[in-house]
Amino acid sequence: MKIGGFQKTSMIDFPGLVSCVVFTSGCNFICPYCHNPDLAAGKFPDGENAFISEQEIHSFLGKRKKLLDGVVISGGEPTLQKDLENFCLKIKSMGYQVKLDTNGSNPQILEDLFQKKFVDFIAMDIKTNLKGYGLVAGMNFKSELISESIELIRKNAPGYEFRTTCVKPLIDKDVIKDIGKMIQGTSHYVIQQCSQNIRMLNPDFFKGKDLFFSDDEILDLKSEVENYVKNCSIR
Repeated sequence: MKIGGFQKTSMIDFPGLVSCVVFTSGCNFICPYCHNPDLAAGKFPDGENAFISEQEIHSFLGKRKKLLDGVVISGGEPTLQKDLENFCLKIKSMGYQVKLDTNGSNPQILEDLFQKKFVDFIAMDIKTNLKGYGLVAGMNFKSELISESIELIRKNAPGYEFRTTCVKPLIDKDVIKDIGKMIQGTSHYVIQQCSQNIRMLNPDFFKGKDLFFSDDEILDLKSEVENYVKNCSIR
């Protein structure tokens, strides 16, 4: 595992549990608003000259069994890591629950994890509607992979949520309706405002443009999609 970051305690990343967060390095998407540009690019984090070893994570977890409930594996995109399954197995064998954050681009990996019961919760980012995925994943990306992952998660995940970070023009009222149809009937959908004034993967994408949504506009997006899902919240 190429681990580019590690947060020792989180109260918000794993619903209902106290967790730590492991950030894997490398991503196959190029979302311009990505808040982890070094991780996405597969580079060492700022101020660091080496990845964090799995042994360091395991040693930490061995000392925190009474203080932590779960481990969040985020990124980057964790499903790109060749030894993801072994890493999950080790965490599960230590008595922790596992949450995986994913962009949904590798449904076969998700299916294997579900079959082996290596994950307890999945959070999948839905970037835009299917026809818009070329803007974040490259024009040759097969958007049907996103549909496959959505279906797999809904059928097999012990717990899950879908979520969308809202940035124009990737998201508008028509797009959010399309997403609602893609996940119709799902238990929980989260709409996230994009943070401003932080490092992003492609800051030039935002220069001279107002691509962020106001609070009122986010509420309007919520009203467009909430009838498609059982629960819609803003984060």
